Amino acid sequence: MLGKFFDYIEIRTKITSTFTFMLTIGFLLYQRQEMQWKKTFVFFMGMFFFDLTTTAINNYIDSKDNGQVLPFARKKSLLIIYALFGISTAFGLYLAYSTDLVILVIGGICFISGVLYTYGPLPISRMPMGEAVSGFFYGVVIPFILMYINMPVGTFMTYSLSFETVSLSVQVVPVLKLLLFSITPFAATANVMLANNICDLEKDITVKRYTLPYYIGRKMALPLFAGLYYMTYVSTILLVVFGILSPVVLISLLTIVPVQKNINKFFKKQEKATTFGVSIMNFILIMGGSTLAVFLSVILDRIM
Repeated sequence: MLGKFFDYIEIRTKITSTFTFMLTIGFLLYQRQEMQWKKTFVFFMGMFFFDLTTTAINNYIDSKDNGQVLPFARKKSLLIIYALFGISTAFGLYLAYSTDLVILVIGGICFISGVLYTYGPLPISRMPMGEAVSGFFYGVVIPFILMYINMPVGTFMTYSLSFETVSLSVQVVPVLKLLLFSITPFAATANVMLANNICDLEKDITVKRYTLPYYIGRKMALPLFAGLYYMTYVSTILLVVFGILSPVVLISLLTIVPVQKNINKFFKKQEKATTFGVSIMNFILIMGGSTLAVFLSVILDRIM
Protein backbone atom coordinates (compact mmCIF):
# COMPACT_ATOMS: atom_id res chain seq x y z
CA MET A 1 0.00 0.00 0.00
CA LEU A 2 2.73 2.47 0.97
CA GLY A 3 4.71 1.54 -2.14
CA LYS A 4 1.68 2.28 -4.31
CA PHE A 5 1.21 5.64 -2.59
CA PHE A 6 4.85 6.60 -3.13
CA ASP A 7 4.49 5.61 -6.77
CA TYR A 8 1.33 7.70 -7.14
CA ILE A 9 2.86 10.86 -5.70
CA GLU A 10 6.29 10.09 -7.26
CA ILE A 11 8.18 10.58 -4.01
CA ARG A 12 11.52 10.38 -5.85
CA THR A 13 10.77 13.67 -7.64
CA LYS A 14 10.40 15.69 -4.44
CA ILE A 15 14.09 16.58 -4.53
CA THR A 16 13.22 19.74 -6.46
CA SER A 17 11.42 21.46 -3.61
CA THR A 18 13.53 19.88 -0.84
CA PHE A 19 16.89 20.91 -2.30
CA THR A 20 15.70 24.48 -2.84
CA PHE A 21 14.40 24.57 0.73
CA MET A 22 17.72 23.35 2.16
CA LEU A 23 19.79 25.69 -0.02
CA THR A 24 17.78 28.65 1.26
CA ILE A 25 18.12 27.49 4.87
CA GLY A 26 21.89 27.43 4.34
CA PHE A 27 21.78 30.95 2.93
CA LEU A 28 19.82 32.25 5.94
CA LEU A 29 22.20 30.58 8.38
CA TYR A 30 25.21 32.08 6.59
CA GLN A 31 23.54 35.49 6.82
CA ARG A 32 23.17 34.82 10.58
CA GLN A 33 19.43 35.34 10.49
CA GLU A 34 17.53 34.46 13.62
CA MET A 35 15.47 31.51 12.38
CA GLN A 36 11.77 31.20 13.03
CA TRP A 37 11.92 27.40 13.18
CA LYS A 38 8.24 26.83 13.91
CA LYS A 39 7.13 28.86 10.89
CA THR A 40 9.86 27.25 8.81
CA PHE A 41 8.61 23.78 9.72
CA VAL A 42 5.00 24.73 8.97
CA PHE A 43 6.05 26.12 5.59
CA PHE A 44 8.03 22.98 4.76
CA MET A 45 5.05 20.75 5.55
CA GLY A 46 2.66 22.88 3.52
CA MET A 47 5.12 23.05 0.61
CA PHE A 48 5.86 19.33 0.70
CA PHE A 49 2.23 18.19 0.88
CA PHE A 50 1.21 20.58 -1.88
CA ASP A 51 4.06 19.24 -4.01
CA LEU A 52 2.58 15.77 -3.46
CA THR A 53 -0.86 17.13 -4.34
CA THR A 54 0.18 18.61 -7.68
CA THR A 55 1.96 15.40 -8.67
CA ALA A 56 -1.10 13.33 -7.78
CA ILE A 57 -3.33 15.67 -9.79
CA ASN A 58 -0.94 15.45 -12.73
CA ASN A 59 -0.98 11.63 -12.68
CA TYR A 60 -4.75 11.54 -12.21
CA ILE A 61 -5.36 13.81 -15.21
CA ASP A 62 -2.75 12.07 -17.36
CA SER A 63 -4.42 8.73 -16.71
CA LYS A 64 -7.45 10.08 -18.55
CA ASP A 65 -5.51 11.36 -21.56
CA ASN A 66 -2.82 8.77 -22.19
CA GLY A 67 -4.14 5.58 -20.64
CA GLN A 68 -1.71 5.68 -17.73
CA VAL A 69 -2.61 3.08 -15.10
CA LEU A 70 -3.00 4.47 -11.59
CA PRO A 71 -1.79 2.49 -8.53
CA PHE A 72 -5.27 2.88 -7.00
CA ALA A 73 -8.84 2.88 -8.25
CA ARG A 74 -9.91 6.29 -9.60
CA LYS A 75 -12.24 7.05 -6.69
CA LYS A 76 -9.54 6.27 -4.15
CA SER A 77 -6.97 8.22 -6.18
CA LEU A 78 -9.26 11.25 -6.08
CA LEU A 79 -9.77 10.92 -2.33
CA ILE A 80 -6.01 10.90 -1.85
CA ILE A 81 -5.79 14.16 -3.80
CA TYR A 82 -8.46 15.74 -1.58
CA ALA A 83 -6.66 14.56 1.57
CA LEU A 84 -3.27 15.87 0.45
CA PHE A 85 -4.81 19.16 -0.66
CA GLY A 86 -6.60 19.53 2.68
CA ILE A 87 -3.43 18.92 4.68
CA SER A 88 -1.36 21.36 2.62
CA THR A 89 -4.14 23.97 2.83
CA ALA A 90 -4.28 23.65 6.62
CA PHE A 91 -0.53 24.23 6.94
CA GLY A 92 -0.69 27.11 4.45
CA LEU A 93 -3.52 28.88 6.24
CA TYR A 94 -1.80 28.47 9.60
CA LEU A 95 1.39 29.98 8.18
CA ALA A 96 -0.57 32.91 6.75
CA TYR A 97 -2.31 33.38 10.11
CA SER A 98 1.10 33.38 11.82
CA THR A 99 2.60 35.93 9.43
CA ASP A 100 0.64 38.36 7.28
CA LEU A 101 -1.37 39.07 4.14
CA VAL A 102 1.64 38.72 1.83
CA ILE A 103 2.00 35.02 2.65
CA LEU A 104 -1.74 34.52 2.25
CA VAL A 105 -1.75 36.09 -1.22
CA ILE A 106 1.38 34.33 -2.44
CA GLY A 107 0.19 31.04 -0.99
CA GLY A 108 -3.13 31.45 -2.76
CA ILE A 109 -1.37 32.10 -6.07
CA CYS A 110 0.76 28.99 -5.53
CA PHE A 111 -2.30 26.84 -4.89
CA ILE A 112 -4.18 28.15 -7.92
CA SER A 113 -1.16 27.78 -10.22
CA GLY A 114 -0.42 24.28 -8.91
CA VAL A 115 -3.94 23.10 -9.67
CA LEU A 116 -4.09 24.80 -13.06
CA TYR A 117 -0.73 23.33 -14.02
CA THR A 118 -2.41 20.15 -15.25
CA TYR A 119 -6.11 20.84 -14.69
CA GLY A 120 -8.56 23.02 -16.56
CA PRO A 121 -9.38 23.82 -20.19
CA LEU A 122 -5.83 24.98 -20.92
CA PRO A 123 -3.30 23.42 -18.47
CA ILE A 124 -0.02 25.28 -18.02
CA SER A 125 1.90 22.05 -18.71
CA ARG A 126 0.48 22.01 -22.24
CA MET A 127 1.71 25.53 -23.01
CA PRO A 128 5.20 26.90 -23.78
CA MET A 129 5.47 28.43 -20.30
CA GLY A 130 5.75 25.23 -18.26
CA GLU A 131 9.51 25.56 -17.77
CA ALA A 132 9.28 29.18 -16.63
CA VAL A 133 6.35 28.51 -14.28
CA SER A 134 7.92 25.47 -12.61
CA GLY A 135 11.27 27.24 -12.34
CA PHE A 136 9.63 30.34 -10.87
CA PHE A 137 7.60 28.60 -8.17
CA TYR A 138 10.29 26.10 -7.16
CA GLY A 139 13.25 28.40 -7.68
CA VAL A 140 11.99 31.86 -6.68
CA VAL A 141 8.82 31.56 -4.60
CA ILE A 142 10.18 28.94 -2.18
CA PRO A 143 13.30 31.02 -1.35
CA PHE A 144 11.19 34.18 -1.10
CA ILE A 145 8.70 32.71 1.39
CA LEU A 146 11.49 31.19 3.49
CA MET A 147 13.39 34.47 3.57
CA TYR A 148 10.23 36.51 4.16
CA ILE A 149 9.15 34.55 7.23
CA ASN A 150 12.65 34.49 8.73
CA MET A 151 14.07 37.92 7.94
CA PRO A 152 13.06 41.14 9.75
CA VAL A 153 9.71 42.69 8.85
CA GLY A 154 10.10 45.14 5.98
CA THR A 155 13.21 43.49 4.53
CA PHE A 156 11.53 42.98 1.16
CA MET A 157 8.44 45.16 1.30
CA THR A 158 6.02 47.09 3.42
CA TYR A 159 2.34 47.66 2.73
CA SER A 160 -0.74 49.33 4.11
CA LEU A 161 -4.40 48.77 3.35
CA SER A 162 -7.48 50.90 3.86
CA PHE A 163 -10.85 51.36 2.21
CA GLU A 164 -9.47 54.28 0.22
CA THR A 165 -5.90 53.28 -0.65
CA VAL A 166 -3.55 50.37 -1.07
CA SER A 167 0.16 51.18 -0.84
CA LEU A 168 3.15 48.92 -1.39
CA SER A 169 6.81 49.78 -0.98
CA VAL A 170 9.43 47.35 -2.33
CA GLN A 171 13.06 47.28 -1.18
CA VAL A 172 15.02 46.93 -4.42
CA VAL A 173 18.39 45.67 -3.15
CA PRO A 174 17.04 42.71 -1.11
CA VAL A 175 14.81 41.73 -4.05
CA LEU A 176 17.77 41.80 -6.44
CA LYS A 177 19.77 39.61 -4.05
CA LEU A 178 16.86 37.17 -3.90
CA LEU A 179 16.62 37.02 -7.69
CA LEU A 180 20.36 36.45 -8.07
CA PHE A 181 20.25 33.69 -5.44
CA SER A 182 17.22 32.13 -7.15
CA ILE A 183 18.90 31.70 -10.54
CA THR A 184 20.41 28.34 -9.59
CA PRO A 185 17.22 26.60 -8.37
CA PHE A 186 15.20 28.28 -11.14
CA ALA A 187 17.47 27.11 -13.95
CA ALA A 188 18.09 23.61 -12.57
CA THR A 189 14.36 23.03 -12.05
CA ALA A 190 13.30 24.48 -15.40
CA ASN A 191 15.79 22.23 -17.18
CA VAL A 192 14.18 19.08 -15.81
CA MET A 193 10.94 20.05 -17.53
CA LEU A 194 12.74 21.28 -20.64
CA ALA A 195 14.55 17.96 -21.01
CA ASN A 196 11.26 16.11 -20.53
CA ASN A 197 9.53 18.21 -23.18
CA ILE A 198 12.41 17.84 -25.64
CA CYS A 199 12.31 14.06 -25.26
CA ASP A 200 8.51 13.97 -25.62
CA LEU A 201 8.30 16.49 -28.47
CA GLU A 202 6.92 14.18 -31.16
CA LYS A 203 4.67 12.33 -28.72
CA ASP A 204 3.29 15.59 -27.31
CA ILE A 205 2.40 16.90 -30.77
CA THR A 206 0.23 13.85 -31.41
CA VAL A 207 -1.86 14.65 -28.30
CA LYS A 208 -1.92 18.41 -29.09
CA ARG A 209 0.45 19.31 -26.27
CA TYR A 210 2.44 22.25 -27.59
CA THR A 211 5.31 22.91 -25.20
CA LEU A 212 8.29 25.26 -25.51
CA PRO A 213 10.41 22.91 -27.73
CA TYR A 214 7.52 22.80 -30.21
CA TYR A 215 7.71 26.57 -30.72
CA ILE A 216 11.48 27.05 -30.70
CA GLY A 217 12.49 23.65 -32.12
CA ARG A 218 15.19 21.27 -30.96
CA LYS A 219 17.84 23.44 -32.63
CA MET A 220 17.13 26.24 -30.14
CA ALA A 221 15.96 24.11 -27.23
CA LEU A 222 19.28 22.28 -26.83
CA PRO A 223 21.44 25.45 -26.52
CA LEU A 224 18.86 26.79 -24.06
CA PHE A 225 19.20 23.56 -22.07
CA ALA A 226 22.98 24.06 -21.83
CA GLY A 227 22.73 27.81 -21.26
CA LEU A 228 20.49 27.44 -18.23
CA TYR A 229 23.10 25.25 -16.57
CA TYR A 230 25.87 27.74 -17.33
CA MET A 231 23.74 30.49 -15.75
CA THR A 232 23.87 28.67 -12.41
CA TYR A 233 27.66 28.88 -12.35
CA VAL A 234 27.68 32.55 -13.36
CA SER A 235 25.19 33.36 -10.60
CA THR A 236 27.35 31.53 -8.01
CA ILE A 237 30.38 33.62 -9.00
CA LEU A 238 28.32 36.84 -8.81
CA LEU A 239 26.97 35.91 -5.36
CA VAL A 240 30.54 35.66 -4.14
CA VAL A 241 31.72 38.80 -5.97
CA PHE A 242 28.94 40.86 -4.36
CA GLY A 243 29.67 39.39 -0.92
CA ILE A 244 26.30 37.69 -0.60
CA LEU A 245 27.88 34.25 -0.12
CA SER A 246 31.28 33.07 1.06
CA PRO A 247 34.12 32.34 -1.42
CA VAL A 248 33.91 28.78 -0.05
CA VAL A 249 30.86 28.15 -2.26
CA LEU A 250 33.10 28.45 -5.32
CA ILE A 251 34.04 24.81 -4.79
CA SER A 252 30.59 23.98 -6.16
CA LEU A 253 31.87 25.15 -9.55
CA LEU A 254 33.73 21.83 -9.80
CA THR A 255 30.43 20.15 -10.60
CA ILE A 256 30.63 21.70 -14.07
CA VAL A 257 32.85 18.79 -15.16
CA PRO A 258 30.24 16.00 -14.75
CA VAL A 259 27.44 18.43 -15.69
CA GLN A 260 29.13 19.17 -19.01
CA LYS A 261 29.55 15.45 -19.68
CA ASN A 262 25.82 15.01 -19.16
CA ILE A 263 25.06 17.95 -21.44
CA ASN A 264 27.16 16.37 -24.18
CA LYS A 265 25.34 13.07 -23.67
CA PHE A 266 21.95 14.75 -24.00
CA PHE A 267 23.02 16.66 -27.11
CA LYS A 268 23.81 13.36 -28.84
CA LYS A 269 20.44 11.76 -28.08
CA GLN A 270 17.20 13.09 -26.57
CA GLU A 271 15.34 10.00 -25.49
CA LYS A 272 13.10 9.61 -22.44
CA ALA A 273 14.24 6.10 -21.57
CA THR A 274 17.98 6.66 -21.90
CA THR A 275 19.04 10.30 -21.65
CA PHE A 276 16.27 12.22 -19.85
CA GLY A 277 17.88 11.10 -16.59
CA VAL A 278 20.83 13.43 -17.19
CA SER A 279 18.61 16.38 -16.27
CA ILE A 280 17.87 14.74 -12.92
CA MET A 281 21.56 13.95 -12.40
CA ASN A 282 22.53 17.52 -13.24
CA PHE A 283 19.89 18.87 -10.87
CA ILE A 284 21.32 16.78 -8.04
CA LEU A 285 24.90 17.74 -8.94
CA ILE A 286 24.21 21.47 -9.13
CA MET A 287 21.73 21.82 -6.28
CA GLY A 288 23.46 19.25 -4.08
CA GLY A 289 26.88 20.79 -4.71
CA SER A 290 25.60 24.31 -4.01
CA THR A 291 23.77 23.24 -0.85
CA LEU A 292 26.75 21.36 0.56
CA ALA A 293 29.07 24.26 -0.28
CA VAL A 294 26.79 26.80 1.45
CA PHE A 295 26.50 24.65 4.60
CA LEU A 296 30.28 24.16 4.58
CA SER A 297 30.69 27.94 4.48
CA VAL A 298 28.30 28.20 7.46
CA ILE A 299 30.38 25.72 9.46
CA LEU A 300 33.67 27.42 8.61
CA ASP A 301 32.16 30.83 9.39
CA ARG A 302 31.19 29.63 12.86
CA ILE A 303 34.62 28.09 13.52
CA MET A 304 36.79 30.95 12.26
